[in-house]
Amino acid sequence: MGTIKDFEELKIWQLSREFCKDVFKITGYEQFSKDFRLKEQIRASSGSIMDNIAEGFERNGNKEFIQFLYIAKGSCGESRSQLYRASDFKYITDEELNDLKQKTIQLSLAIGNFIKYLKQSELTGTKYKKTPIEPRNLETLKPETPKPETPKPETPKPETSNP
Repeated sequence: MGTIKDFEELKIWQLSREFCKDVFKITGYEQFSKDFRLKEQIRASSGSIMDNIAEGFERNGNKEFIQFLYIAKGSCGESRSQLYRASDFKYITDEELNDLKQKTIQLSLAIGNFIKYLKQSELTGTKYKKTPIEPRNLETLKPETPKPETPKPETPKPETSNP
């Protein structure tokens, strides 16, 4: 596996994004859209999957990333449970339930396998990498020093006479 520089390159993030779009589509169905609580819950949990993958990746450390992946995996299970409720209330068809349920199962397995990979990896994340600072960059790191003020010439004060 090559170095991944952006979370958008992660297959698990790409899959979770597609699942989130699928959820958004079904929650737009007339009956489903009227159940505001369930609609918002499943939209939030499906969005949480991709958001937690992204946030964990951006923290640049494997321990934190793994923690966020566990949260994403939990949100995946939450979304799957909510799909059952949507099916029970006849908001989605059995075919839609099975298709989306299968996507959550595959996504949960993929996240779990990625967690296992990260735990076994010797990589710790870029936040722990020591990179030397190039001399040309040192100038940008120095605080700006204020320029000394040049004194203004004094103007002579007019003499006043006291009577």
